[in-house]
Amino acid sequence: MIRFLYGYRTIALVSFLRYNVNMAPDFVRSKLTVLLLILILVPVSLSADFGDDFKWAAMGSIFYFAADNGPSADPPAILPTAGFSASWQINGPLRLEVTEDIYFTNYEFNFDRGYPMACNPENRSAFVIGFVTAVQLTGNFTLGYNGTAIRVYGGPAADFRIVTLALGLHPNDMTDAQQQTDAIFEYFWSNGRWFNPVLGTGMDFPLNEHYMLGFDLRVWLPAYKIWNNDNTPAIDGWRFGIGLRITP
Repeated sequence: MIRFLYGYRTIALVSFLRYNVNMAPDFVRSKLTVLLLILILVPVSLSADFGDDFKWAAMGSIFYFAADNGPSADPPAILPTAGFSASWQINGPLRLEVTEDIYFTNYEFNFDRGYPMACNPENRSAFVIGFVTAVQLTGNFTLGYNGTAIRVYGGPAADFRIVTLALGLHPNDMTDAQQQTDAIFEYFWSNGRWFNPVLGTGMDFPLNEHYMLGFDLRVWLPAYKIWNNDNTPAIDGWRFGIGLRITP
């Protein structure tokens, strides 16, 4: 029964994503297809008890978007995020975990350097909302007898960014801002620049008999630089995060 119910939920989710893949505009269709393939390739039942050990958590983090854009540029972005995780036991200490982190910030496009930069509000041209989605394999190891555990994990992750023209711009700036917004959108959604695999570790402590308090340290790798010849500093594209989570 558990296997059937989990399979039913998976089929429903995959069907929903297939509909969105078919209905989505061209610029996001390939990205939704990647997410759909990940879900299809995850077996519906990796063990007989796959659905017996489901856990979820609410998360809050601080992201650091590393950048070296020169002395005249705005400082690298440090952003609060909100998110959640859901995980299922695969076998022993191994779990399959899906995480989602949401952030938003302002961007400008530097045509001289050829890439976008996170910026202060007074220099904005575009407003970006990012949905950082990861599907990761997690090792969860108990320490002692009070429930304290350490986690190590890693897996594919993607930053699905909504790029819109910033609000509140002066009318005289609209033409230039629109050009920058279009360039930012094209940059982020081309050549796999949305692909950022994640590695991380964390610990969970019993807060009381109902909740666990945990913390996470994560790093996202700019894997797209392997096949792109971007004229960006070596540190650009790396992301670092520190955060807390509450697990019922």
